[in-house]
Amino acid sequence: MALMNLPVVGPISVCESLVAVVTVCVVYLLLRLLSTQIPEGLKRLPGPKPLPIIGNVLELSANPHLSLTAMSERYGPVFQIQIGMRPVVVLSGGETVRQALIKQGEEFSGRPDLHSFQYISDGKSLAFSTDQAGVWRGRRKLALSALRFFSTIEGSSSEYSCVLEEHISKEGMYLVEQLSTVMKANGTFDPFRHIVVSVANVICGMCFGRRYSHDDQELLSIVNLSHEF
Repeated sequence: MALMNLPVVGPISVCESLVAVVTVCVVYLLLRLLSTQIPEGLKRLPGPKPLPIIGNVLELSANPHLSLTAMSERYGPVFQIQIGMRPVVVLSGGETVRQALIKQGEEFSGRPDLHSFQYISDGKSLAFSTDQAGVWRGRRKLALSALRFFSTIEGSSSEYSCVLEEHISKEGMYLVEQLSTVMKANGTFDPFRHIVVSVANVICGMCFGRRYSHDDQELLSIVNLSHEF
């Protein structure tokens, strides 16, 4: 009852001020409890100081790759930022990335356990799996076995050493013809879409036994959706 009779300071009463202070303190304590604690004896990686809840999202701007490059010049090739409440380690530079992906590939072969990944193939996709049950490794092994299989089957003629070479060689010729046609018609052009379609055709040829025209709307739709994703 005593709080109800507290004086009003400006437009906000002392009671409301106390509630606001307590709320801020509780939120701060919760954030401290939920934040990742650094094990004793280890130091936090260098990096910009994150804001509560949102982390360093505001520092990434519309071109995050340029923002991260600028950060690497300040903090070094290995630094840490925070996206929301999740800490993220950023590797910059060819030698650093090579060290992580090739020399220490086993340690860096996992994927982050992000909630959005659960919507892609029920969290068991080849590219977005955390591999907790060995799903990613099993599917990778299957994909490599399929590629080796295509590299051992003889081509339709002695001109090709295997089926895989035949698919790639024929698609390469289709690509050259397509680029020549577009070049004659337009003069200048962006070859990106045509190269992506050719790569997709190699995969379709091995998986489905057929290729698509560079103007096929179904294939272009898949390529465009993949690019947007």
